[in-house]
Order: sequence, then structure tokens, then C-alpha cells
Amino acid sequence: MTKHVAVLMGGWSVEREVSLNSGAACARALEAEGYRVTRIDVQRDIAEVLAKLQPDAAFNALHGRFGEDGTIQGVLEILRIPYTHSGVLASALSIRKDRAKIVAAAAGVRVAPGVTVSRFEAAKAHVLPAPYVLKPVDEGSSVGVVIVKEGREHPPQEIAREDWPCGDMLLAESFVKGRELTCAIMDGRSLGVTEIRAATGEFYDYDAKYAKGGSIHICPAQILPKIYQQIEEWSLTAHQAIGCRGVSRSDFRYDDETDTLVWLEVNTQPGMTETSLVPELAAHAGLNFGELVKWMVADASLDR
Repeated sequence: MTKHVAVLMGGWSVEREVSLNSGAACARALEAEGYRVTRIDVQRDIAEVLAKLQPDAAFNALHGRFGEDGTIQGVLEILRIPYTHSGVLASALSIRKDRAKIVAAAAGVRVAPGVTVSRFEAAKAHVLPAPYVLKPVDEGSSVGVVIVKEGREHPPQEIAREDWPCGDMLLAESFVKGRELTCAIMDGRSLGVTEIRAATGEFYDYDAKYAKGGSIHICPAQILPKIYQQIEEWSLTAHQAIGCRGVSRSDFRYDDETDTLVWLEVNTQPGMTETSLVPELAAHAGLNFGELVKWMVADASLDR
């Protein structure tokens, strides 16, 4: 058993607070499982910190840029410290939603139609017929997502502001109405499918994801068996095609009226807070939180 685990959390992405919550929960669970845990709020001296610490493994609880885009994974590869979740290539590919869609589609997964545009171009004129969605190509947790509704005369202007924090490139996708569904993959198998509903409003945004009572999780999702199975199959296909390791989570939209199911993205660093989806799906599959994080650490390796 790996004895000393460094839990990497925090960092400087827009998802810093979520990462701190994920890391704290995982650190507590690992300590309860008998590991010696060092909590690290990741700063730009992380390579030096880890080189001195020399843990047996790193539990990556970082979210967003640097922690989820292959960068920290590259640092860990250089230091030869085994780590959890996906490796350099899969992480870098997955965080670029537009490029991950190309790979998933080539593997037979149906994706939402879309186009990659600059935020300035998207602010000048509609880049797709409304309704459509604009999202940063490389952020998570629904940060910076804007839904452009049907009948809106002008495109959103907030995306052109000087203080826009989410990068210059956006993915514009046709809006698929209907249900928000998600599926976790662990060790080459599905943990099940959850339907997510925002408790207020109509969009599963940042607050709905992380505020207590912000969303309703229906686990397992109450959908047709054929759709449930298709989500599981496509989640595994995307996980494998992109080269993910450890635990990943794929998000979908399903329109009951047109029987249309589309894959949106894969998350290589799913949230691990008390309101997070993967721990719930793991519990549905028979794994408690401690068993889940223990498996992740046992699965930690290099050259992922």
C-alpha cells in the first residue's frame, strides 16, 4: 500500500475554490483509510515542493487550467511521481472541448454540432442560428457558459469585455434541449448514469453544480433502457478513444421529443466535493467514498 500521498489542490485557475473543496474531502477520506497525507495548495513552485517532499503518489484534485490540461501531469512525469487520473496527452486533449469532440466523433460518438470561434467574432454577430451555446474551449464547471436564446437580436456582449477571464477562443454549439445526463467510467466500466436538474433556473451552471441544494441528482437516471445503455457505451468509447485513465465523467444532453442524444465533453478531473456526481455514482455502484479514493491512489502510475 502506498503510504504517503500528496493531495494537490487549489492552484490558480477559475475553479480554485472547487478544487480546494475536492482536495479537502479526498485528503480526509485518505487519512481515514490509513494513508499519510500532505495537503498542498499548488503554487508555481510546485515542482520544487514535490521534489523535496518525494511522496509515494500524488492525488490530483486540481480542476481547470494547469491542473487538468496536461501541465501538472508533465511535471509529475518529470519528477517520476505516480499520479491519479489521466496522463499528459488525454488531459491536454480533453480540456480542449472542440478537439476532444473530433476524436470522440471519429470513434462513433454522436456530438453536438458546433464551431470554434474567437470571442470577439462571436460578439459581433450570431455565429450559429439561435438557440445556441457559447462556452470557453478549455474551462470546466460551466464557467463562462452563455446560452443564446431563440429570438435574441444581438449576440451576448459580456464575452468581449476586457475583464473576460476565460480565454479568447469559444466553442459555439447548437443548443440541444432536454435532459442533462452524466456517466462516470472507472477501471474500464460504467458506474451508472445520473440525470441532473438545476433546482432553480433552467441551466446547470456553476452555482447549481456546487451550492448545497443547487441541483437535484437523480441516480440512476429514469430514462429508457436503450438511452441509458447508449450513454454508458459512448462514455466508455470516449474514455478509451481519448486515452483517459482512472476515473472520467462524460456529459450528455438528451431530447425526449426528438429522441436525440449528444455527447458534450469528458471530464478527466471530475469534482470530488460532497455534492459531486462521481462519488454518488460510485455509491450507486457499491463503492463508498473511502473505497473510491483508495482505488484512485492504488491506480496511480506514470506514463499514463
